[in-house]
Amino acid sequence: MIEPSPPRAELDAYPIVVDVPIRWGDMDAFGHVNNTVFFRLFEVARIAFFDAVDFRGHAGVGPILASTSCRFRRPLGYPDTVRVGVRAADIQEDRFTHEYLIVSRTQDAVAATGEGVIVAYDYGRAEKAPLPPDLRARIRELT
Repeated sequence: MIEPSPPRAELDAYPIVVDVPIRWGDMDAFGHVNNTVFFRLFEVARIAFFDAVDFRGHAGVGPILASTSCRFRRPLGYPDTVRVGVRAADIQEDRFTHEYLIVSRTQDAVAATGEGVIVAYDYGRAEKAPLPPDLRARIRELT
C-alpha cells in the first residue's frame, strides 16, 4: 500500500477538491495513464462543482461544456490517488471558465492543469441562455 503524501499547497486556491483513485484499466499499452483519463478526472471535479452550486438543471437551464484543454505535466500510473481541484474564473453573463489542477499524491507533484468553458444552456430551446442570477451569485461565493 502506498502511503499518500499531504496535498500540495496549490490546491488551497481551489474550493472544490476531489480524491480520485487511479485504476489499473486507466493505463494504456505504454504503462501510464492514458491522456483521455485526464479529461475524465476534470469531469469528476466539474460535476462536484455543479453539485456544490446546484447547477445540474436549474429552471430549465443546465451546463454544457463548450471547450476544454489540458496541459500534461507528469505521467500518472497505477497505483496512485490524484487530488483534482476546480475553481471558477471569468464569470460572464452566460458562461464561466473552470480551472483544473491534478496533483499526484504518490509523486506529490502537479500532473496536469486545464481549463473548461461552461456555457449555460436552455435544453428545451436548444440554445445558450443567461446564467440565472442566483446561480451566478453561488458561483461567485464559491470562488
